[in-house]
Amino acid sequence: MFNAQGAPPAVADARTPRVRFTELCAGYPGHPVLHQLDAVIPALAITALVGPNGSGKSTLLGVMAGVIHPTSGRLHHVGDRPPAFVPQHSAVTDALPLTVRQAVEMGRWGDRGPWRRLTRQDRATVDQSMERLGIAHLATRQLGELSGGQRQRALIAQGLAQESDLLLLDEPTTGLDPEARDRIATLLTELVADGRTVVQATHDLEAARSADACLLLREGRLAAQGHPGQLLTASTLARIWQPV
Repeated sequence: MFNAQGAPPAVADARTPRVRFTELCAGYPGHPVLHQLDAVIPALAITALVGPNGSGKSTLLGVMAGVIHPTSGRLHHVGDRPPAFVPQHSAVTDALPLTVRQAVEMGRWGDRGPWRRLTRQDRATVDQSMERLGIAHLATRQLGELSGGQRQRALIAQGLAQESDLLLLDEPTTGLDPEARDRIATLLTELVADGRTVVQATHDLEAARSADACLLLREGRLAAQGHPGQLLTASTLARIWQPV
C-alpha cells in the first residue's frame, strides 16, 4: 500500500470517522473480494472509492450498507440511523411498474415496512426529497420512462427519504451527460453542508478529484488513502491500473 509520495498512507481525513473498518475481509461463497482493509470514512465529507472494475468498490459499499457481511475483521459505524444505499440506475429494472413517487416512497419502508400506510410526516419527507432533487414534477411518471439523469435523481431522492446521515452511492454519474453529472455533484456538496456523509464508488476521475477524501482499491486491497489532490496523480493511477 502506498500514498502519492510512496510513504505509508495517512488517515484518509483528519475529521471524525463516520465509518471505520479494520482488517476487513468480505466476498461471496468461494469468491473472496476484499482483503484486510484498514481505513476510515470521514464524517461530513464526500469520500470517493476509486479503482478498476473488480477492485471491490461495490462490495465495500455493500458491506457498509449491511447487505454483505464481512467474513472477518471489524466494521464500526458512528451513528444511529442505518445507511442509505443507492444502486446504479442501470441496476434498476424497468419491469416494475413504479411511478417516481412510489419509488421514492420505498425509502420510508425501513421505518414503516412495505405494507403499512405512510403517515403525513412520511409523505412530507417524500415530497421534500423529490423537491430537493428537482423531480416533483415527475411524480406520476413511470420510472422506466425517465432519462438516465432523471432516474438517478429519483434513486437519490429515495435514499434521502430514508433520512440517514450516511449516503452510499454506486457509480451515481455513470452514463449521464455532463449537465446531469454536474447537477448531482452540486447536490452531493449541498448534502454534506447539510450534515450528511457521502461515499461514492466512481470511475469518474473529475468527480473523485472534487471529493474530500479518496480510497484507492486494487484487487480487493486498499492501495492508498488520502486527499484526492495528492492521490489521483498520473503515476499513482498508472500503478493502480497496471496489469497484474
